[in-house]
Amino acid sequence: MPLRKHRCRFKSYERCFKASEAVDCLHELLGSNQNFGPEVTRNQTVKLLKKFLKNHVIEDIKGRWGTEDFQDDGHLYRFPPSSPLKSYPKKPSCGKEVIKFPDWNEPKAGTSQEHTPVKSVMMNSEMWYKRHSIAIGEVPACKLVFRRELTQRNIEEIWKSMTLSRLQKVLGLDSLDEVLDTKLVNSKHIVQNAYNVNKQGIVTLEDKSKELPHWILSAMKCLANWPSCSDLKQPTYSGFERDVFKTIVDYFGQTKEPLLTFHFFDVFVSVLGLLQKHSKAIEAFQISCLLLPPENRKRLQLLVRMMARISFNKDFPPLSESVRTRTLMVQAFSRCILCSKDEMDLDELLAAKLVSFLMDNYQEILSVPSTLKSSIEEHVVHLQRVQIKYAGADTDVTFPPPSFCHQISTDEFEYQRATGSQEPLAALLEEIAMNKEISVKDKKKKLKQFQKSYPEVYRVRFPTPETEAVLFPEENKQKPPILMWALKKPFQPFHRTRSFRM
Repeated sequence: MPLRKHRCRFKSYERCFKASEAVDCLHELLGSNQNFGPEVTRNQTVKLLKKFLKNHVIEDIKGRWGTEDFQDDGHLYRFPPSSPLKSYPKKPSCGKEVIKFPDWNEPKAGTSQEHTPVKSVMMNSEMWYKRHSIAIGEVPACKLVFRRELTQRNIEEIWKSMTLSRLQKVLGLDSLDEVLDTKLVNSKHIVQNAYNVNKQGIVTLEDKSKELPHWILSAMKCLANWPSCSDLKQPTYSGFERDVFKTIVDYFGQTKEPLLTFHFFDVFVSVLGLLQKHSKAIEAFQISCLLLPPENRKRLQLLVRMMARISFNKDFPPLSESVRTRTLMVQAFSRCILCSKDEMDLDELLAAKLVSFLMDNYQEILSVPSTLKSSIEEHVVHLQRVQIKYAGADTDVTFPPPSFCHQISTDEFEYQRATGSQEPLAALLEEIAMNKEISVKDKKKKLKQFQKSYPEVYRVRFPTPETEAVLFPEENKQKPPILMWALKKPFQPFHRTRSFRM
């Protein structure tokens, strides 16, 4: 949204915009967006801006907001100094243990000495001598120490702790308490989602009563495989596909809770902040979807797969005369996939953004993250490995548990923090410098404002005046030399002369 100075009642306001300008800008943006299209009317755009004003996305020049008193007129508005959404996740400090792993090394009451677990220590000189005394002819007594066998409950807790640790690192949070109550995460659900899958990667449920009804599965399969669904022996009357689609929409629309659940709403909203980093966003979505109840995960897999296939099927007949198929998919199913318990007005925008990303990347997102699965399985094998215990030593040397981060120096941390925040600013400066659509005057004004706000970033891009002058070649033309003969005459004082009168 272009911001500039406006005057209202003999007073100037910086960095603001008229209501009509906001309608023009947003209406043009929605019309060119593939999720909306040219069908969006100006009246609908005004309604959306009313929601923006109500939820403090914008405010009037006096700082008032919270109502839907927005009209397509000349009233002035501005953006608030702080975002109405949650702040961006903070990076955890390196070297800090994120989540403690469960400790099964504490012996139970009545456990025999042969099955007593041992702890890891650093090798000292005495230990080295005992371990290597065979080289000088002394063989100390030793015996095998078996770790206590891990139960299914132990393995599920390992999956939970390591999965949450990885999610916390990917989101860049100091603690998951900001977005999630970890006590409500069911470790059994994570293991079932990771291992109980068929060849297509779809979750198989242990409780068959939680499966989708057969008629809904048939309807979804029919639309997903259109027009190759002759084996289902469905009728082919005109408008059949619209009736089937409406049946599916009505079924999912009557659910009391979205598929991503109310409990994980803040987690998925936090993941939306990573969409610019595609690989991290994919991993964050993968891990977050592992936390879902298996029946929710399976329904999400089937629904999103159907939506994606319909959207990319060029042979599929249009489901609406006025709305494109992809847009209709997002509008019809976004609320049953993601919404908050309070049902704020901004939920629709967040859900639409998430569902669009899910449709484009559903095969990766709804699969089990292989790297996480491998690391957890290796850790479980390590805990079950047989150890050796020597006489006179109550400890042994074992490999430490897997670590998710490594310590770096203070200088390196400061460098990463500085470069991480300067990269978007440098990209913004480059966009201003290379923009050929704005006038020279506006470009100079924007560059001057940027230089005042971020002098260090500006100095890197334009270290000398010559590098800045390259942007304005028309001003670098050589001016004609001054005629020297005009300066050779001596200065003549002013003499008052008598005017001639008739």
